[in-house]
Amino acid sequence: MGSLDCDVLVIGGGIVGLSTAHALSLLAPGTRVVVLEKEPGPARHQTGRNSGVIHSGIYYRPGSLKARFAVRGASEMVKFCSEHGIRHEVTGKLIVATERSELPRLHALIQRGRENGIPVRELGPAQISEYEPEVQGLAAIHVGTTGIVDYGQVAERLAEASGAQVLYGERVELISRRPSAVAVRTSSGLVVRAGALVNCAGLQCDRVARLAGDDPGMRIIPFRGEYYDLARPWLVRGLVYPVPDPAFPFLGVHLTRGIGGGVHVGPNAVPALAREGYGWSVVRPREIAAELAWPGTWAIARRHWRYGAGEIHRSLSKRAFTEAVRRLLPAATEADLHPAPAGVRAQAVLRDGTLVDDFLIREAPRTVHVLNAPSPAATASLPIGREVARRALAALRA
Repeated sequence: MGSLDCDVLVIGGGIVGLSTAHALSLLAPGTRVVVLEKEPGPARHQTGRNSGVIHSGIYYRPGSLKARFAVRGASEMVKFCSEHGIRHEVTGKLIVATERSELPRLHALIQRGRENGIPVRELGPAQISEYEPEVQGLAAIHVGTTGIVDYGQVAERLAEASGAQVLYGERVELISRRPSAVAVRTSSGLVVRAGALVNCAGLQCDRVARLAGDDPGMRIIPFRGEYYDLARPWLVRGLVYPVPDPAFPFLGVHLTRGIGGGVHVGPNAVPALAREGYGWSVVRPREIAAELAWPGTWAIARRHWRYGAGEIHRSLSKRAFTEAVRRLLPAATEADLHPAPAGVRAQAVLRDGTLVDDFLIREAPRTVHVLNAPSPAATASLPIGREVARRALAALRA
């Protein structure tokens, strides 16, 4: 058993945790930072298992943390990638209405985008074909500031640039908080004492909050997003999204050309049977029991069971999934869709069943908890990291 002292201890080696460590090195040079990550490397969960999109911020309520951080974060992410030699591309994207009932929501998105300071262009059917010849729709928005990148590479570069000591394979098992310091013990027996603690544990963030003795007031309910690779990637030139349903914090099945040239199709959003349940075969009864004990889980089920049933149907039926794709890309067939690695979204749910839509950051003595950081957290990771770092430095001074 060893011990280690530092000024700020960050739990979680995803992009938000590593951005926080990087921001600390810029805001307070000389701050001793340690990052603990339970996996053997960085970005093994949400950061490394998404569509790789640099989001523009068009979807998010004006004035919200999501809107402010996404708009700022998109430009900062492009700059960071340029400075550090990380391959990326500003591609733009289409948001396409395929039914008349979606047109009012599309027009609302245009207004929201303009309020957020995002340049948008309205398109008719002929103009859609100019951008995407195989995509059909009644109307669309072109958002020019959207891009693509490999966030796993970004996370690796943040870890290097931060100067922090990043320790992998260290699962946090015990947290002891005193007036003068916070002590953490890991699965290997390592003890780390710090002046301030930052919880960026993603899928495990509520568990870590409880280990610290804090009631987070929410629970993480995991939703798995399943993807396919498009066998004929030339059918899609860039990024194509449906008009999202504002009742849900999910964007729907979309088409994303990745930085390597392939096209990702998905994701859906189905309840996962484990925090890190990347397939139906991964079942952890204790985690399921904990979710069912949370009142918000049952409130979600009552409120959104029809939506959930449709998502599960598309998960179990490739034909149904293909039909969802064909709404945007009529030429797609079942044979075009090849299974790709899934991701799991750490969705914060309140006791009354509210799906937390915005970023959720809460503070306790000597501690900062990041309790909800869904998409566009990767896009917005640099400004989020600065915000969390400022709060951690304030906790350290206090």
